[in-house]
Amino acid sequence: MKKLSARRRHPMAVVVVLLFALAATGGLYAAFAPAKKAQADTSAQSLTVQEGKKLFAVGCASCHGMNGEGSSDGPSLIGVGAAAVDFQVGTGRMPLMQPGPQAPRKKVAYEPAQVKALSAFVASLGAGPAIPSASDYDPAKGDVAAGGELFRTNCAQCHNFVGEGGALTKGKTAPSLKGVSPKHIYEAMETGPQNMPSFGDGTMSDKNRRDVIAYVYSKQGHEASSPGGMTLGGLGPVTEGLFGWIFGLGALIVVAIWIAARTSKVRKS
Repeated sequence: MKKLSARRRHPMAVVVVLLFALAATGGLYAAFAPAKKAQADTSAQSLTVQEGKKLFAVGCASCHGMNGEGSSDGPSLIGVGAAAVDFQVGTGRMPLMQPGPQAPRKKVAYEPAQVKALSAFVASLGAGPAIPSASDYDPAKGDVAAGGELFRTNCAQCHNFVGEGGALTKGKTAPSLKGVSPKHIYEAMETGPQNMPSFGDGTMSDKNRRDVIAYVYSKQGHEASSPGGMTLGGLGPVTEGLFGWIFGLGALIVVAIWIAARTSKVRKS
């Protein structure tokens, strides 16, 4: 007992106790922490990035560079995020078929798993918006009235009041939003593809974007349920006014000419 008491008073006793405590803590953590699962997730992500890199080298590098640094034929992709790639590739806009004012929507060239791999590779090049979860863009969770106000303020100038789309300058167009998935509408607002401004977190919150999607989806198939009669494409008051001016005023002019001609005949007789 005297020897043990003397050792406890030794200057190195505290260090030895700390080392034993650290070793015990590390052993317990290694035994109970889900290290294998975390390692498996990291490995799976690494494999996805590697697969995306291979696909990128074949289908994208000729314009965007081997490391997404960009070239004279395509912009840099560093920092655009996975959401931008998921939108562009997931809607068939990329790979680009031929140079033009903008990339049109067309048949998707890649399988969903390949789109995910490409998105993961580009995301690894620099931080950017991630692919949203289903709850982020669920129209059922949005406020249609609030979304309509946001849409009319920020979107109707190009996409018109019900998302029918419209012409822009120099051969560009604002595409119709009919049939576009909620996820892709959300990603377009967040990343601002091509001619569209970006409505990121600094401009619109997740709730705001979800409200806009709810409004857009409330207008799907509006032609079949228009209480005012013909929608004239839903293009708004300019088209409706032009229609009224040409056909309404035109009809009045025809009637006036007919009455004048009729009156002239009566007087002659």
